[in-house]
Amino acid sequence: MVMSEIPLGKQIEYPEHYDPGLLFPVSRSVNRIKIGISDELPFGGFDHWRAYELSWLTLSGTPVVAVADILVPCDSPFLIESKSMKLYFNSLNQHRFESEADALACITRDLSVSAGTAIHVELHTLGQAVSMHTADTVAAELLDTIVITDPVFIPDASLLKCSNSVIVRKTLVSHLFRSNCPITAQPDWGSIVVSYEGPEIDRESLLRYIISFRQHEGFHEHCVEQIFQDLISQCAPERLTVSINFLRRGGLEINPLRSLDRTVPMTVLPRLLRQ
Repeated sequence: MVMSEIPLGKQIEYPEHYDPGLLFPVSRSVNRIKIGISDELPFGGFDHWRAYELSWLTLSGTPVVAVADILVPCDSPFLIESKSMKLYFNSLNQHRFESEADALACITRDLSVSAGTAIHVELHTLGQAVSMHTADTVAAELLDTIVITDPVFIPDASLLKCSNSVIVRKTLVSHLFRSNCPITAQPDWGSIVVSYEGPEIDRESLLRYIISFRQHEGFHEHCVEQIFQDLISQCAPERLTVSINFLRRGGLEINPLRSLDRTVPMTVLPRLLRQ
């Protein structure tokens, strides 16, 4: 894999024919090494993709439209670069499948090959998608009413403060997360949820830390893993799950989730209001 070959940020003609070779895998290990993660992962979890711009043809040439939920385990050797996934789905637009089951089998196979492991894909027709993907809210304590003065915009684990004398179990949410694409520098907006049990995390310090990613360049998945690692190192919680529901771009949204629970099941996550 050569990062200079990545399609993101390049002017590329949209494909007219089915082409699984458009999928561009990115090694997870390169960025994990930078945050102290080697071969053994300190977390379980998955990346939940939702694809809205998905269409193909029946054998008679009638268009079909659907929504796809894609679940990629976090221990896959590769993540799939977002624009390459968009280009791949566009390559299906004029491709003919005998049935929805055939389309599902093809997509599952191609994405699994790119990720380097078996992944799970669900296809939903528009009638199903409306009922399955209605907007939801997070049942959590909102951080966004806290006033932050003199914020910093470089991620720094030392911003996180904890009370070692108080053990709590809380779920905290902020809709103020923003990072930037490391290739195009375009902003990636998201809602972050931190669910933990352990020393109480100072709410203001957590929001200050979240805001510090505002000018940080990193893939969605790597941002979640960096936040997870920093919370572990600074606060040593007994239980921890970190997830970010990112807004869709190019008909795709991604919701990475990492947890101290190595057995956390892969599941389709709720679509939040902004998504």
